[in-house]
Amino acid sequence: MEADDFAAVLATVRDLVRKTVLPREAEIERDDELPADIRATAAHMGLFGFALPAIHGGLGLTMAEDVQLAMELGYTVPALRSLVGTNNGIAGQVIVSYGTAEQQAHWLPRLASGRAIAAFALTEAEAGSDPSGMTARAVRDGSEYVITGVKRFITNAPIADVFVVFARTDPRDRGISAFLVEAGGRGVTVGARDAKMGQAGAWTAEVSFDEARVPLTALVGGEEGRGFHAAMSSLARGRLHIAGACVGLATRALDEMVSHASSAKQGGRVIGDFQLVQALIAESRAELYAGRAMVLAAAADYDAGTDRKLGPSCAKLFCSEMAGRVADRCVQVHGGLGYMRGVVAERLYRDARLYRIYEGTSEIQKLVIARHLLR
Repeated sequence: MEADDFAAVLATVRDLVRKTVLPREAEIERDDELPADIRATAAHMGLFGFALPAIHGGLGLTMAEDVQLAMELGYTVPALRSLVGTNNGIAGQVIVSYGTAEQQAHWLPRLASGRAIAAFALTEAEAGSDPSGMTARAVRDGSEYVITGVKRFITNAPIADVFVVFARTDPRDRGISAFLVEAGGRGVTVGARDAKMGQAGAWTAEVSFDEARVPLTALVGGEEGRGFHAAMSSLARGRLHIAGACVGLATRALDEMVSHASSAKQGGRVIGDFQLVQALIAESRAELYAGRAMVLAAAADYDAGTDRKLGPSCAKLFCSEMAGRVADRCVQVHGGLGYMRGVVAERLYRDARLYRIYEGTSEIQKLVIARHLLR
């Protein structure tokens, strides 16, 4: 995309976030739901396909553009980013990079337009950041595969039209394949929405596959055993996107911190005059500066093809931890007020916590980084 065109996209998304979503954050938090009109606006703007190929109706943004968009979306409640992020990211990219031409032609235009919602069904009770413990299985039976297993914490599951399901087709560690399973089919059951600490409106749920039958054409790429690589590749890109969202959340937390410190008073003086409060603000700005620079550098390397593993893990590790620290300082600057429901600082603190867990925990990122360097 030309620089001027992308600048216009970024400005439009910023306006959506700042002028439309921010005023309704309390409503989204209360109802645990993104309003239908905001979802429709996002679809009209092309946000369901910003990272999908233009040939299939997407905007075809580069990774460098993707993370800048994530920074804007991350500034507000996670519900909007979560809704559009899976189509563009971990689920959609499996189809983009590993799907057959027929699978791409069938699903990508639907995902890009927002007419269909995808979910990435990888995590299980004993297989989270490390999928080697996966027990879901897919057994070929004539012209079909029979899938059995339970997936948990699946983003967008309650509203998904298609699940990118990972199941074991071979007992060996990496004998995992990916399947495109349509929602509502026989043997596919979506549980109740999870009640989470934060990230209201970003729905997750358990999904059960009880001898769910899918045609052979549902096998992603038409070849068994490619699921592990597809998942890891998609997650690497997703980690960079999440790092960008963390920069967005930290930016919001810093803005809230500065605004409060500039107006709240203690002993007749604005608290921003106190040096220890200034230290909390300064530390947050320095870490945010480092995180933003890291994400942009890692995204440039990703686009160049020089690093699609180490950089994403470094960025995800640092930025998710950084966002948590900045959100914590935001609460501290607000004092007792920051612990009250309905105050943005309190919500940001809860929302930030999940970023250190999904798309690979901080501990997994450390293992990826260390093993890469020691290899």
